[in-house]
Amino acid sequence: MDDVTSKETTGANGPRSPFFTEEHEMLRDQVRRFVEQEIKPYGDAWEQQGFVPREVLRRMGALGFFGIRYPEVYGGSDMDTLGSVVLAEELGRSTFSGVAITALVHTDMASVHVFNSGTEVQKQRWMRKIIAGETICAVAVTEPDAGSDVKGIRTTARRSDAGYVLNGTKMFITNGVHADLYCVAAKTGDVDSGSKAVTMFLIEKGAPGFRVGRALDKHGWRSSDTAELIFDNCLVPHDAVLGDEGSGFYAIMRNFQNERTVIGAMAMGEAQAALDLTIAYLKTRKAFGAPLWEKQAIRQRLAQRAAEVEAGRQMVYSAAWRDAQGQDVTREVSMVKAYCGELVNSVMYDCVQFHGGMGFMRESAIERMARDARVQAIGGGATEVMLEEVAKRL
Repeated sequence: MDDVTSKETTGANGPRSPFFTEEHEMLRDQVRRFVEQEIKPYGDAWEQQGFVPREVLRRMGALGFFGIRYPEVYGGSDMDTLGSVVLAEELGRSTFSGVAITALVHTDMASVHVFNSGTEVQKQRWMRKIIAGETICAVAVTEPDAGSDVKGIRTTARRSDAGYVLNGTKMFITNGVHADLYCVAAKTGDVDSGSKAVTMFLIEKGAPGFRVGRALDKHGWRSSDTAELIFDNCLVPHDAVLGDEGSGFYAIMRNFQNERTVIGAMAMGEAQAALDLTIAYLKTRKAFGAPLWEKQAIRQRLAQRAAEVEAGRQMVYSAAWRDAQGQDVTREVSMVKAYCGELVNSVMYDCVQFHGGMGFMRESAIERMARDARVQAIGGGATEVMLEEVAKRL
């Protein structure tokens, strides 16, 4: 019995959370090694070039990171929501959130539409390539005038004898420049008819009438390619529909919970990395004859932030565990997204402050991390939208 208890409660990094199994912890160790060896040494170069090299993504696929939630029949490992949380948290800890979001959009925000709504023919064609990192996915819902308000999109898809003809513009699309496969939301009914007209389409790069309008120059996440997409009489076959015509709104809403859980986990990974980085800096940076860590005001502020990050991390774990049990966690995930998105920015503010002038320099990691974190309170559902979702359920 003692041997069993020891095995269940300890891992390579000390006492193990009761939410995670040994398989989750093995995944954590593997992702953490990958981050140290294959992301951190090269991340600055990727920030300059504006995207993550394809060979790196294929390597992540070969290691199984892109198949965490998918069945073994397609080459996945068939893990649960907590597996996605482990991946997101450890990628967040890399300090290169542009790399993290490149991978996480592919795994948990875009390819999920192929798996959840695709026909068996579509899944047989694409899922193995997606999991291997040979085919990289993007999801195109957001438009210049519609973000979280999915039913307000204006892109249309008109049925014709040859297929569907799409017209419209998508904006702020992560992986938009270099993706191979796009899950695109469009209205198959009247553009003003709301949610019941939204349909998802599976569109390949190079489809006639589909082009990248421009690569977008961002405040942060600079190693993530982001694009405006143009659909100008883009013709796709009838079998490009994902799921049933008119079911797209519900597919998007279904995955929002997963997306927001993943973003919360990523944000807490970022926040923890920022605290670790800052504490290490403060213990060596001297001012007034002593390390800055000796200043009580600084120590206590960071201790408070550490407590808040721990609370946020446990909120993420709890919501993910409950989701894995099949429970409705809309309220809890909305809380996670609102709390973690705001908290990571508060942590970054303090960490930049305590780095002093160095925190304002482009050569410092914390300056980059603060820029990257800003969007966590915006993307995937702005804080204000999330708080309204919570308020509806109080």
